[in-house]
Amino acid sequence: MKFSTQELINGIQSGNKRLIAKAITLVESKKVEHRQQADELLKIIMPYTGNSIRIGITGVPGAGKSTFIENFGKLAIAQGKKVAVLAIDPSSSVNKGSILGDKTRMEELAKEENAFIRPSPSSGFLGGVANTTFETMMICEAAGYDYILIETVGVGQSEVLVADITDVFLFLKIIGGGDELQGIKRGIMEMVDIIFINKVHESNLSKAKNTRLELKRALDFIPSKEKWKVPVLLGSALNNKGLEDVFLRIKEFIILKNKSGNFEKIRSQQAEKRFEYWVQEYILANVKKNSAAENAYIQHKKNASTKVSNPSTEAKLFVDEFLSKRD
Repeated sequence: MKFSTQELINGIQSGNKRLIAKAITLVESKKVEHRQQADELLKIIMPYTGNSIRIGITGVPGAGKSTFIENFGKLAIAQGKKVAVLAIDPSSSVNKGSILGDKTRMEELAKEENAFIRPSPSSGFLGGVANTTFETMMICEAAGYDYILIETVGVGQSEVLVADITDVFLFLKIIGGGDELQGIKRGIMEMVDIIFINKVHESNLSKAKNTRLELKRALDFIPSKEKWKVPVLLGSALNNKGLEDVFLRIKEFIILKNKSGNFEKIRSQQAEKRFEYWVQEYILANVKKNSAAENAYIQHKKNASTKVSNPSTEAKLFVDEFLSKRD
């Protein structure tokens, strides 16, 4: 059934999960008619967005992200909050298919009235998120969700974009993988706001404390944000240990960002980055609509792939040619 823009907006504002999901599907669609309706919907809901806390959660596969999100979400709901979870699953690079299994892994949270879980395929989009995660987040904000938890694909090195669309970047770490700092590159350490060492119990507590010490030493070499000393917390999401501490540290960090005036400033910068991203998307889409431009695009791309010239040079030649024809 096709819903009108107003029906979708009414559904979003009334908290109708089915219509919220329909609105997100609309925003994710690449069909021209859907994009037009999605743009209209996003424009109308803009005044109702921006009131949530956006939390990006990353960690290598097996770090316990889904368990952490489920129990953290239940904790927030117990304190009177509404929680939306945007779980990004890695897609096949061949057919863009995705398992989308996060909803089944958060079975208890999915039953909560004040929780909404939306698994989305990354569709080959890099950065640990999907290309419409930001817009999906706006729909959830307009629906009145207080916390929006974005679970990234957990690929370790490409979680850059999640930090560019959230207020808090949380890194889940587990111990027992040899060199505890191996694989945690400077890029992630510069972006992270809170580190939670998960799956800690009595038998590995001593090792967990050593890992925390190593991480704190590594953080000493990273310039601090907001005069905030990144906390390294220990706990077990499965056993609900340490989650209240995470909850409190998130609140402290948001208060600090608001006091410094950086909360809204960073949100504005994030919106500008989304603008730049969509400019690139729409320019490329426009190129493919114009047969002459598309032919030139294909030729320059072929020149790059057959090593006639390097990709950077061919891209510049094509852009210069494309813009000159539009003058």
